[in-house]
Amino acid sequence: MTSDPTAQADGADRAIDSDRAIDSVSVLSEDSRRQMFTFIRRAGRAVTRDEAAASVGISRKLAAFHLDKLVDAGLLRARYGRPGGIRTVGRQPKVYEPTDAQITVSIPDRRHGLLADLLLDAVLTEGADESAAQAAMRTAGQRGRQLGEAAREEIRPGRLGPERGLTACEQLLDRYGYEPVREAPTRLRLRNCPFHPLAAKAPDLVCGMNQAFLSGYLQGLQVNGVEAVLAPEPGECCVRLGPSAPGDDGETSEER
Repeated sequence: MTSDPTAQADGADRAIDSDRAIDSVSVLSEDSRRQMFTFIRRAGRAVTRDEAAASVGISRKLAAFHLDKLVDAGLLRARYGRPGGIRTVGRQPKVYEPTDAQITVSIPDRRHGLLADLLLDAVLTEGADESAAQAAMRTAGQRGRQLGEAAREEIRPGRLGPERGLTACEQLLDRYGYEPVREAPTRLRLRNCPFHPLAAKAPDLVCGMNQAFLSGYLQGLQVNGVEAVLAPEPGECCVRLGPSAPGDDGETSEER
């Protein structure tokens, strides 16, 4: 199965990132705004400002203010058109409809949707000569490699030794909720497991997929002298990124 790494950046979650999700929850904390958002989602069609205002009993001007906040948060989209497709004479009113964004807020960050997406790919592509676990490791490695290749194409970093390579990795690790901490110039400890508590239920499978995913990312990004190794610590991710060989990080001054 071929996959578009940009389209699958967050697996099956299809969710806005954590910072935007928190902002969206904050936007919905206002009562009138939340009620209008619920009304529009249930309407099944584009809704005018007048209809939105009437649904909560506020003025059209105040409704417009709240609706624009919902648009800014990515929860609604606005356009000019006739509600229900009714053709009338005159200027078309501004109408609002929900986007397909999903709000997912988890502290610490969890990526169960990504794990589910990888497992689904494994089921759909499992070969006759491999077990289900082997298929899961393969799909995790492939997804990580695709993301690494896409990142390399975007940033065009040149040759990457351990220190610069880990710096390039940190953006993805942070975005996926790993909470990376630089223990040393060539070593990253990942303070959060995005797949907890599922990793605790099936550590061999989930931690193995996690290691394969991160190893694939390093390969796709073409980071030299770094590997993803299993190094479980209580309350943290089971994987650590560090030098490929003990006592030799494989880095030259040009690669830093």
